[in-house]
Amino acid sequence: MTDRYQTFTRTSVGRVLVKNLGLPDPIPLPRWTDGSAWIDGPVVFGAIGDTDTGKAIQALLRDIGATFSTAAEGVASSELRPKALVFDATGATSTADLTSLQRFFSPMIRQLGSAGRVIVVGRTPELSATPEQQIAQRALEGFTRSLGKEVKRGATVNLVYVAPDAHDQVDSTLRFFLSPKSAYVDGQVVRIGPGHLVANDPAAPLTGKVALVTGAARGIGAAIANVLARDGATVMGVDVPQNANDLRKVMSAIGGSELLLDVTSIDAPQRIAAHAEEDHGGLDIVVHNAGITRDKRLANMRTDAWDAVLDVNLRAPERITAHLLESGALRDGGSIIGVASIAGIAGNNGQTNYATSKAGVIGLVQALAPTLAERQIRINAVAPGFIETEMTAKVPFAIREVGRRINSLQQGGLPVDVAETIAWYADPASAGVTGNVVRVCGQSMLGA
Repeated sequence: MTDRYQTFTRTSVGRVLVKNLGLPDPIPLPRWTDGSAWIDGPVVFGAIGDTDTGKAIQALLRDIGATFSTAAEGVASSELRPKALVFDATGATSTADLTSLQRFFSPMIRQLGSAGRVIVVGRTPELSATPEQQIAQRALEGFTRSLGKEVKRGATVNLVYVAPDAHDQVDSTLRFFLSPKSAYVDGQVVRIGPGHLVANDPAAPLTGKVALVTGAARGIGAAIANVLARDGATVMGVDVPQNANDLRKVMSAIGGSELLLDVTSIDAPQRIAAHAEEDHGGLDIVVHNAGITRDKRLANMRTDAWDAVLDVNLRAPERITAHLLESGALRDGGSIIGVASIAGIAGNNGQTNYATSKAGVIGLVQALAPTLAERQIRINAVAPGFIETEMTAKVPFAIREVGRRINSLQQGGLPVDVAETIAWYADPASAGVTGNVVRVCGQSMLGA
């Protein structure tokens, strides 16, 4: 769906009106394409002290071929236009160290390039050595979320918390946040814990893996299937029989297999497991994407509309996940990803059923993450905001425009933005990433 307002702002008349009237000025966001660089410009690195995490970050920057410099506090070249600012704050042990944030960022934030990246890396507050360190580390969330609302021209700001013994796990996450793959992920907080170190090809990290994607025939589901296949996975697409033609087209294009069924049917978990084992020998990745809406205010909502939404969006993922784990169809070391929604975080008028189901998906992640870690299985969720799909195209014009503009990037996201986030979760190199809920919303003003 075309964002006509964004197209208009790129015209000569549009530029004049945007400037004179102070209108939103969304810039086109670069997305990942074959041959894209992980970061296509200079990087400035700063740190509080000399830490193992800081050394790991610099090693990654060298590995991806980034041109980076280490800036002294308060020093910035007026000619430098950095594409990314990366700051290691894991060495902050008290609030006195927080002044280093201002000294590093203030001189350079105006120079950040178009669609630039700001990444702050901190120590997981709950795992801090002292109360003073925990206070300082928790303060980073307020800093990054606020800075995300200040930067312009399509730039994003994100915070990565790293456990004390997990500095070797930062690679896949920093690649994701530095690259165009994270174009619509802004103002988010990710926690990385310890995990088994995996060395794979970042260009095809899912080679040899089998991925289940429910609701794969259209929209976000089709984008997920395509991106996982691009990264090397064999995709098993599931959708309802009435979407058979669309599902067949998607799976044929990527060399995947198709399974037509209703995920709410009693035997759906057993049929999915049997298909996965017979055709693919098992699963490594499970993406619970299938979802529906039946919007009404609660006073006018029928029980069948309530249950239909919870059955598809929440109860089916619960049942399918439980059976795949019990049967062993999901192999140890695998990844489960739920598609939640910012409605499940912030709520939404007329969507009590939908918001309940999507908050439940987040609950599923939080409930299972600790126990699944014993099998080295990761479980995470994405929470999309306003994404340009057939569904949002049917939203009344005024509401659609508000949905697009009330985020820091002042535009809607694309299905591929959700898919790229899921592919990052699914990457075996993301072994330390579990129990996370990342909003793909351009830092929406709704909710946390």
